[in-house]
Amino acid sequence: MTRQDPPRRPTGYPRTGPGPLDRWYEAAGVRTGVRRLFHEEAERGKVFFPTALVPYVRHEAVAGLPPAHLGELTVRHLYQFLISTTHLETRIVNEAAEPVANNRSGLDLPASLRMDAFKVYCDEGYHALYSLDLADQIAAVTGIEVPDWDYGGFVGRLQEAGRSLLPDAPALAGILQAVVFETLITAVLNEVPGDTTVVGTVRDLLRDHARDEGRHHRFFCLLFQELWTRLDTTDRIRAAQAMPAMIRTALTWDLQPVRASLLLAGLDAPTAEEVLRDCYGGDTGDRRINDIARSTLKLCASVGAFDLPGVRETFAAQGLGHPEEEAS
Repeated sequence: MTRQDPPRRPTGYPRTGPGPLDRWYEAAGVRTGVRRLFHEEAERGKVFFPTALVPYVRHEAVAGLPPAHLGELTVRHLYQFLISTTHLETRIVNEAAEPVANNRSGLDLPASLRMDAFKVYCDEGYHALYSLDLADQIAAVTGIEVPDWDYGGFVGRLQEAGRSLLPDAPALAGILQAVVFETLITAVLNEVPGDTTVVGTVRDLLRDHARDEGRHHRFFCLLFQELWTRLDTTDRIRAAQAMPAMIRTALTWDLQPVRASLLLAGLDAPTAEEVLRDCYGGDTGDRRINDIARSTLKLCASVGAFDLPGVRETFAAQGLGHPEEEAS
């Protein structure tokens, strides 16, 4: 990363008001939380994941399956979310937080921001731990095993996207990948805690996670703004043009575990492929990606990324638009 043009502006961290993690010692889940324990007898009659957030259970080819098979599908969908979280937190977010925390990013960041990066690192390791813990508890009590599938395939694809888009700037690629993930608005963390039809332990765990992630969202927004002031015009264009593919990859659901779960539920291979095409393809996927990415797109717009040469076209090529223009 070079820093000659435009000149670096003094920013400080945070720019205004209290820092996003100032009360970490009093508020972070890893400091104050309790272990969430699953008790089947207290959860009978509830679902493990909201059916509204499992697109394929409403498909006509799936809806006719025996109720027990439908129930197992939602449990395995929860497993996919939980185990994917362990990969995301440790392989994407912490891979970006560590160089920032240890001052290996090449950005000459203030000590207060570096210490906040260490707080994020602690949080994310804890999120990975309790996600795996809950999946293991549910499997032990229900007898529905966590299948030995690759739940981190999407992380590998995102890492490969970073390497191909910014091959000579791994630290920049890693930070951008983490910014994308940590500023996305996920329906799961926002909607599940208030859904009383869902198993209480799942709701409590996702509520715990959402509280921490709200602080992380602000941290990564500030980190992105600090990063932006330290890039010259050429690197700003490179960073902005890398973002759309990262967003698209981050929000493209990992279909291999879904496919395997549908086959395990009794669908034949051609029918399973039809379900995947109907539920995850075409315009439906594009609309979902723009809706969930709105906060990330606004962050890009706030630093003027869309005004750089070729950037709007690069976003458009990935089915993403300027947030104000999409809203109008």
